[in-house]
Amino acid sequence: MGNVREGFRFRVLVSVVAISGFSQGMLLPLIAVLFEQEGMSASLNGLNAAGLYIGILLVSPFMEKPLRQFGYKPVIIFGGLLVSIALFAFPLWKSFWFWFVLRLLIGIGDHALHFGTQTWITSFSSPERRGRNISLYGLFFGFGFAAGPLMTGLIHFNESLPFIVSGALCLICWGFLFFLKNDFPEQHIETNSIRETLKRFREASRYGWIAFLPTFAYGFLESSFNGIYPIYGVRTGLSVQEISVILMSFAIGGIVFQFPLGMISDKYGRKRVLAVILSAGTMLFFIAALVDHSYSLLLISIFLAGMVVGSTFSLGISFMTDLMPRQLLPTGNLLCGMAFSIGSLIGPYSGGLALQTFANVSFFTVISVIFLLITITFFLYNRRSLKKEKALPLS
Repeated sequence: MGNVREGFRFRVLVSVVAISGFSQGMLLPLIAVLFEQEGMSASLNGLNAAGLYIGILLVSPFMEKPLRQFGYKPVIIFGGLLVSIALFAFPLWKSFWFWFVLRLLIGIGDHALHFGTQTWITSFSSPERRGRNISLYGLFFGFGFAAGPLMTGLIHFNESLPFIVSGALCLICWGFLFFLKNDFPEQHIETNSIRETLKRFREASRYGWIAFLPTFAYGFLESSFNGIYPIYGVRTGLSVQEISVILMSFAIGGIVFQFPLGMISDKYGRKRVLAVILSAGTMLFFIAALVDHSYSLLLISIFLAGMVVGSTFSLGISFMTDLMPRQLLPTGNLLCGMAFSIGSLIGPYSGGLALQTFANVSFFTVISVIFLLITITFFLYNRRSLKKEKALPLS
């Protein structure tokens, strides 16, 4: 009976994550295209996209206490409701600042939802199934994110239609959360003072800082790719439909290898697998920069890039869980979310600024440079870890 209840809980949580991915995958290219059609600059477009990630950062320091006090379920319910309300509000008024505030609210809701679900999943997952479960978490988010950009085509019928469909799907999944039994994280920790919170942040960072880099890289990639690439694609002569297919190909590539990479990381270790996929991603984005005026070659390159780096977020969370003491797991998940949102915040604006400043530089060159820097850091960390292991005395 316990296994049946746990299986139902897991299915509900990953379904909620899938709908969250769907709404995020829809909003980034949809709003970018709508603002580009009105002649808005790339940097302002990127600034508006950053609203979602500003919301994540604003709420992050305040998320751990309610999670420990009220449990996982209320935090996820709050997040899902806030996202649904904001999605339905988009058609009310088409304004830069109104939509910025709505994206801010979606960022707050999405972070509550993801913080609650990923901490809940990592807390009940055994070490030998952790990679598998988190990869399924990432897989369902990827399914939703892959389908999201296809909603952009609905603006030809009615600009409000994508927001209404997405909001309705969010509400349906939100209803299933009420059938779950609430649970709480381990409570052997003080959460009342700011000083204790900062102390936990420092301690968790000391254990897991290297695991935050893949989540940062994925945040930078996801937000800039979905929020700025549509602008770059239009300027290089691609149609809205072709851009939607390219965005979807990256997401599908991530879906194809999400589960296998999770299983492989359980067997061979997250550290090794992450080092390989970060290296491969750097090379593939550099190739994409060379062929970005050829639709077919670009499509292949982005699909392959999605296959290798589409799992960086879920593998980063799994790696953090391997490194983090159990009582610091909520803090570690929180910092993973913050690293992701910082990358996501930097991505759209810096990407838009690069398009304005360097007219002849490919969008994918910026991505490949970011991945190269993180890959070098990862290899230096692995090398230092290996030296430490060799220096340990044999028992």
